[in-house]
Amino acid sequence: MEPETASAGSPFNFEIVWHVPAGRVSLTTLKIETREEVFPLNHPFRISRGGRTEACVVTVSVSDGQDTGRGEGVPIARYNQTADSVLAQINSIASVGAWNRDKLPELLPAGAARNALDCALWDLEAKRSGKRAWELANIPIADHVDTSFTISLDTPAKMADAAASATDLPILKLKLCGDDSDLACVEAVRAAAPNARLLIDANESWSPRHYRNTVSALKELGVELIEQPFPADADNVLETLDHPIPVCADESCHTTGDLPRLSNRYEAINIKLDKTGGLTEALQLYQRAREGNFKILIGCMVCTSLSIAPARLIASNADWVDLDGPLLLARDRDNGVPYRSGRIGMPARELWG
Repeated sequence: MEPETASAGSPFNFEIVWHVPAGRVSLTTLKIETREEVFPLNHPFRISRGGRTEACVVTVSVSDGQDTGRGEGVPIARYNQTADSVLAQINSIASVGAWNRDKLPELLPAGAARNALDCALWDLEAKRSGKRAWELANIPIADHVDTSFTISLDTPAKMADAAASATDLPILKLKLCGDDSDLACVEAVRAAAPNARLLIDANESWSPRHYRNTVSALKELGVELIEQPFPADADNVLETLDHPIPVCADESCHTTGDLPRLSNRYEAINIKLDKTGGLTEALQLYQRAREGNFKILIGCMVCTSLSIAPARLIASNADWVDLDGPLLLARDRDNGVPYRSGRIGMPARELWG
């Protein structure tokens, strides 16, 4: 069945009420397989906290003997996760009695392990039902959405070169680090890509003084979103600062429980399934955030198309989309999510959902 379509880039002008069906697949009847996989990157990837040359992911498969569902989680050191700890979390519930997707939040904290299992169960439910995952969740789907492409933290000249080589991509997200080079980096990228929409991500690296000294110039350069300028445990300062550019919570927002304390600090939130613990909580977080008048960025870790596929469902209705993980890889999975000039299509059945 073809997805319901909408015009790319245009918001849906109706209230979206998503139905998250009860997870009815009991894992006591399923075979569960987990493994760590490593995917080399095209180029080194660097943010304010450090760099990497490969994407490490944990893949989960759940099978009933006839159908198999798959999910992917990305262990993140910022959240005290490693591949071993994620695998151990998944294995720790193998002896638990009958349970399903609805029970996952009682068994695992929000994070990469729960994400991998939750998305694998969505995939299995879709295969068992003969429907696509967005049909099960009653989500209106656009046939394509525009994603940003991340420019890794580097010198102004090298970031400008990276932007110049991405002239066919409509949105660029720049990684910044909180020092005096930030503004020069944005200026260099703007000169190299005068027509691109610009988002920036500080990854908790800024000080209030740096924010005050930089934000007006960034506004003049056409930056339309600032992501997580301050550490998550010190973001209350946002209540005292002007916001000429919308500010987006990333490290400060994981699940619906975080929303109450963010309302006077941020205009937007970044929903990542590796933070929410899967698609189920991500759908709930989206709905509660909209009710709280937050704008939505749908993001990802450095990952493969298996992570992108479930996040792509929510992206049809987001204000900004940052689902470029596979574009950073030297090689993606087979049957990967289609990308063309910064536009993402829908995942194939062979991949997920």
